[in-house]
Amino acid sequence: MTAPEGRGIPTSSPEVPSVGRPFRILHVSTGNVCRSPITERLTRHALALRLDGERVGGLLVESAGTWGHEGAPMEEHAATVLADYGADPAGFTGRELLDEHVIRADLVLTATRDHRAQVISMGHSAGLRTFTLKEFTRLVRAIDATSLPDAASPGGVAERARALVQAAAALRGWLQAPSAEADEVYDPYGAPITYFRSVGEEISLALDPVVTALTGVPAPA
Repeated sequence: MTAPEGRGIPTSSPEVPSVGRPFRILHVSTGNVCRSPITERLTRHALALRLDGERVGGLLVESAGTWGHEGAPMEEHAATVLADYGADPAGFTGRELLDEHVIRADLVLTATRDHRAQVISMGHSAGLRTFTLKEFTRLVRAIDATSLPDAASPGGVAERARALVQAAAALRGWLQAPSAEADEVYDPYGAPITYFRSVGEEISLALDPVVTALTGVPAPA
């Protein structure tokens, strides 16, 4: 998938040194009004529960959609699900996925394998840092957390996060999903609130080990 003329930023932009640079997480779904907003705001909420203000600033979390509803609010049921978890849905507006979003991202987590394929097809060397959310969760569970940089060390959580992505990419060919459906988070768009809540629980359970691995801090009891 090639960006329309005049969109995005050049692939030849100069490399930015990683040391001292925040680590960017990009969540991707289709419309950017249901799954990716839930995942974005649940990630932010989980990070805030684990890290103090200074360290949480090393991780930036955003989202976009492959057919994003540019400027649209998130679905009402999605906002309700976030409120159920104590996360803040306020101020969200949908975005269409652009080249610049992929270029800036250090980790892209998608709702489905199709979204992952679309992100990778945009180029920008995205293959090694793009996973479905559930795929990344599976890989993270297999990584020895003691092999990662200490989040309290120089470089902090951002360098730990970069090391985690590299370790997950190295494991990908060795740790396959038990089924194709195992890596999918299905779209609740137009479904009743009960289905949105089941998707919210699915996302929350997948995010918990990821955020723990990123920060080195387990979820509060």
